[in-house]
Amino acid sequence: MLTKKMLELLEFIHERQSHDGVPPSFDEMKDHLGLRSKSGIHRLITSMEERGYLRRLPHKARAIEILRLPDNLASPGFTPRVIEGSAREAPAGAMQVERGGAFDIPLQGRIAAGGPIEAVRQEEAVTVPGSMLSRGGNHYALEVQGDSMIDAGINDGDIVVIRETETADNGEIVVAKIDDQDVTLKRYRRRGRTIALEPANAAYVVQTYPEDRVQIQGKLVGLIRTY
Repeated sequence: MLTKKMLELLEFIHERQSHDGVPPSFDEMKDHLGLRSKSGIHRLITSMEERGYLRRLPHKARAIEILRLPDNLASPGFTPRVIEGSAREAPAGAMQVERGGAFDIPLQGRIAAGGPIEAVRQEEAVTVPGSMLSRGGNHYALEVQGDSMIDAGINDGDIVVIRETETADNGEIVVAKIDDQDVTLKRYRRRGRTIALEPANAAYVVQTYPEDRVQIQGKLVGLIRTY
């Protein structure tokens, strides 16, 4: 069980890591919690290490890795309703875990590359090379269902690696949540106050929505294919 100060610090580290790709400095942690010295931060971090919530990586600046989050802090970045699938081993809190230069990231379900569908949560883990995650931040993986992005080299059954973000530039391939329930993988295009979600297959039409109906949940940074 974590104390109030531990929870506050863990949430601060998680938020900064998600936003900036790196954890805050010890001085920033001290100021955020209103402590007089960094020794208090060291004690809190040591206590959370002992409880298995994070770890310090040796010989690296700001090298703090979150291993899991309590339920009330778990990442809300991908929250479609479940329609099928069985739970197996999953990294808690949707955080990636380093394994000798590669990373285990959560396989959070299946996503439509066609018309929008509810995503299927599977909660497994896949191992990806660290080069896919070079920009920092939190990542997760999804299994592609459908062929609407085939001309972008994304096939039915591929595993896409997604970096969590709520924003995207025109032309980027994103995970988009529509009307707070349906999720799809498409190329993002903003046109004033309208969002166009473009397929990469001539057999499909562009989906256009008012901006308040579309929520970006991440963008594509890698792809895994099994032959």
